[in-house]
Amino acid sequence: MRPRPLVVFDRLDLLEWQFCQRVSRFSLFAPWRRTLQAASHLGDWPAWVALIAAQPWLQADGSQRLVQYALTALIAIAVYRFIKTRLCRERPFITYREGILCSAPARDRYSFPSGHTMHAMLFSLLVAAHTPWLLPVVLPLAVLIAISRVGLGLHYVSDVIAGALMGAGFASLSLVVMG
Repeated sequence: MRPRPLVVFDRLDLLEWQFCQRVSRFSLFAPWRRTLQAASHLGDWPAWVALIAAQPWLQADGSQRLVQYALTALIAIAVYRFIKTRLCRERPFITYREGILCSAPARDRYSFPSGHTMHAMLFSLLVAAHTPWLLPVVLPLAVLIAISRVGLGLHYVSDVIAGALMGAGFASLSLVVMG
């Protein structure tokens, strides 16, 4: 028996699907699609693992920051997974098979919230607090990752917004607790 998503998701899906359909059509343009796919791939973890691993070389208290970033990311992923497997909102390309193009492989069936966007926001805020000189690199990547989730047909806009809010919450909590 398949889990039933919340009724609010049925309503949101109807409100958002036309926008998602329009945005996903841009991925027919190959250079744009490849850009989104590359951003999505970097948001899978390579960029964030590199950022975590580089902390000892980026700042004086880098070992402490390495622990902070890794611990924050692990807690965030645990909470994210718990929420995602309980709410069970299907991805737009699954719900609207003919209308929304899927231009990248999905890791699972469900879309809410966007984990890629959550981590992009989380690490952007941590970088802003600890190594703001890296923002010109991290911020455009984070924005591209968020755009890629809708542009590749993998998420609704509300998934991305929820992921960004979660990421901001985890980063804020991390900064309050660990500095």
